Amino acid sequence: MDIDFPLILVVLVFGSGLIWLFDHLFLAPGRKQALVELQRSYPDWSKEDSPQQREYRQRSDEVAREPLLVEYSRSFFPVLFIVFVLRSFLVEPFQIPSSSMVPTLLVGDYILVNKFTYGIRLPAVRTKVLELNEPERGDVMVFFPPHLNDTYFIKRVIGLPGDRIRYINKKLYINGEEVSQKMLAQLPPGRPRYRLNEETLGDAGHEVQTDMLRRNDDFSVTVKPGHYFMMGDNRDNSSDSRVWGQVPERDIVGKAFAIWMHWDSFFSVPSFQRVGSIQ
Repeated sequence: MDIDFPLILVVLVFGSGLIWLFDHLFLAPGRKQALVELQRSYPDWSKEDSPQQREYRQRSDEVAREPLLVEYSRSFFPVLFIVFVLRSFLVEPFQIPSSSMVPTLLVGDYILVNKFTYGIRLPAVRTKVLELNEPERGDVMVFFPPHLNDTYFIKRVIGLPGDRIRYINKKLYINGEEVSQKMLAQLPPGRPRYRLNEETLGDAGHEVQTDMLRRNDDFSVTVKPGHYFMMGDNRDNSSDSRVWGQVPERDIVGKAFAIWMHWDSFFSVPSFQRVGSIQ
């Protein structure tokens, strides 16, 4: 069962904020008034080390004490609000869970996703409130796939609305033109199975991996308006738009732009050797 963290964060932020606001408007004035009346009952409450001051301090702590729920809300609301703003509108961390983007991204990579590159959206409901940029061919994008509407996926943007995409014999064609590839290596040495290529989409190049022992069927499709065709860089080991279809614009989360840590498992030591921008 997937946990809808954005929704939980929204509930916590607004819940703690409303509790704090309710206390400020309706409960705190009563406590302040009770404290004023207590001071009237102890005329010498301000005299240092007087019997009245000691008794006043003991009783004032009880009168002015906030309810526990209010105290927690007041303490956590600023922190939750900052996390909410950063995660919802600016940058969100994301962990790579599968090998579908090898060699660009490895299992255990921790990346940063720019949430405002493709426009500002309301958290949880995903409604776009501010238009900015559109996805470009070659972007590494995080999104909700059409078959799992509450799970983050990450793939590369291959097809824009209206593009004709064809993939045959491990060759990619866009609008009838073959995408340029240059072989970099065959792995492992000696008995190679995988081919590492540099693929160029537009002006940018990135690495892709193919399995020479796996056969590809001829796949072709035209990208629908308002949709994007996504593929993993590990072309023969990726569940992507060839399997579950095109991604509608409303399900875009953001653009992945940097690796900030690599951590294989809880029992391993985090590494920062892969820190850098994502091509």
